[in-house]
Amino acid sequence: MALALTRRRRPVPDEQTGSLSRYRDLVRLLVRYGRSDLVTASGLGDPDSVDPAVDRGDEATAESFAADLEAMGPTWIKLGQLLSTRHDLLPPAWTQALARLQDRVEPFPGEQAVAIVEEELGARIRHLFERFDTEPLAAASLGQVHRARTRSGREVVVKVQRPDVREVVAGDMEVLSRLARAADRHTDLGRRFGAQDLLEQFRRSLTGELDYRQEARNLRTFAELTAGYEHLLVPAPLEDYTTSRVLTMEFVEGRKVTDTGGVGMLEVDGAPISEELFRAYLRMILEEGLLHADPHPGNMILTADGRLALIDLGMVATVPRRVQDQVVKLLIAVSDGDGEEAARVLAGMGHPLADYDAARFRDDVSHLVSSAVGAGEELDTGGVMVELSRLSGRHGLRPPPEMAMIGKALLNLDQATRHLDPSFSPAAAVRRNIDQILRGGMSVSPGSVMAAAIEAKEFTSQLPRRANRIMDALVDGELTVRVDAFDEQRVLRVAQHLTTRVVVGMVLSAIIVGAALMMGVEAAWTIFGYPAVAIVFFVVAAVAGLVLVGHTVVTDRRDARRGRQGTSGEVR
Repeated sequence: MALALTRRRRPVPDEQTGSLSRYRDLVRLLVRYGRSDLVTASGLGDPDSVDPAVDRGDEATAESFAADLEAMGPTWIKLGQLLSTRHDLLPPAWTQALARLQDRVEPFPGEQAVAIVEEELGARIRHLFERFDTEPLAAASLGQVHRARTRSGREVVVKVQRPDVREVVAGDMEVLSRLARAADRHTDLGRRFGAQDLLEQFRRSLTGELDYRQEARNLRTFAELTAGYEHLLVPAPLEDYTTSRVLTMEFVEGRKVTDTGGVGMLEVDGAPISEELFRAYLRMILEEGLLHADPHPGNMILTADGRLALIDLGMVATVPRRVQDQVVKLLIAVSDGDGEEAARVLAGMGHPLADYDAARFRDDVSHLVSSAVGAGEELDTGGVMVELSRLSGRHGLRPPPEMAMIGKALLNLDQATRHLDPSFSPAAAVRRNIDQILRGGMSVSPGSVMAAAIEAKEFTSQLPRRANRIMDALVDGELTVRVDAFDEQRVLRVAQHLTTRVVVGMVLSAIIVGAALMMGVEAAWTIFGYPAVAIVFFVVAAVAGLVLVGHTVVTDRRDARRGRQGTSGEVR
């Protein structure tokens, strides 16, 4: 009988009951999807006490898994959304099912939202707003949005965090931490992909989404970055009406891109919007190092004046400079159809595991890039990046998490631009913006220039003195270069010791055998009733054996100390 997890709509219980409920739900989820080994390893419970794993096809199992995560609450919904970007971890059916995972749940009462706003902003709702709609416009796992009008007549939307959601997330993270530690210690999957590293990335992302002040900063940053694009719009936050649990921003009148069908799109000039949107995101990722991790069409609004508004900027990640540079190289290699270079860049970005096969990986990447370039204008840049991440995981190369997120963001961006303008070609857009991509790859910050200048100054100031020392040693015949790649003297010494020990061991063995044979011979001299000669030989063999063991221990320790002292090359 298949296990069905039901959606819970109740107040958060006391800490002990809530913790038991979390563990029980997690045990059921793991056992149902064939990971009872994790249940046993982490000590979460008894896997035999719940239903066995489902036995269905990949797509059906993936859809069921996504539905169960959605039923378990906000932390698990967000975890599923993060896993949907890890194409190196999960097969396509699973990432597609998790990407469709809906972050829409039943709203909490409007009276509670009013109470939270009053508590956070420190005033009665009638003193803050001329109008506040208690019926929310939309509800998600972490919060819900209400329309309002300020006392000055400004139309706004107010995002209110769900009551007790932080406590729920904190409890879920404790359970996940225990599971991640067990996965890294006891499973090959955990060791291959680093469950604790993945959880830490998830923790940072979720912590940022739970602080609405961070989203307000993201709104201001993205507004500055899109200020030069006439077709793009980012709503401004209201600082005085924003706290960690309440976010107030300008209301944007319009329709979501996903709600605009083919007939409605005839009224929209989608070509310039798509071009500016693609160029702006390339600049954000490759020049500014900022990544809107979820730019899907549902987070974009078409306004009446023909602009595109970007909303829901809670999930924003930073892209390190090293990854930016590598992505620039990768995009150029893919655009040029150079599969060998693409494989080399990916190998430099990733962490090779024990079963990494460089030759097969290079061949498969070359084939993928050639096939993608052969598609011409139909080349899907985001799709290629996603497939490259998947190939990396399949061949034992763990890519950086930012790589998977960039691929997912570009894939969503491709979908948005194609919805706005079916004739838009991401590959052609990459070629048109190659100058911007190159600027992003070659740009340097003042701090990096200063650090390089200091290193160059130290090098040039110390170079003459070091060169003089080397030349003086060379003239005096004192220059010595030692490289311990193969220590011949040590090998000969070890071989000599081994030969000596073997010979001594054979002699002692012969003495013991001879003494044993003499035990049955009658003799005039006896000790304890045995021939005295045999007893003497036994004693000599025992003493010699002890001496040999002691000498072996002392010699091996001395050689080990010498080996540690001589492991580094030396130049004098």
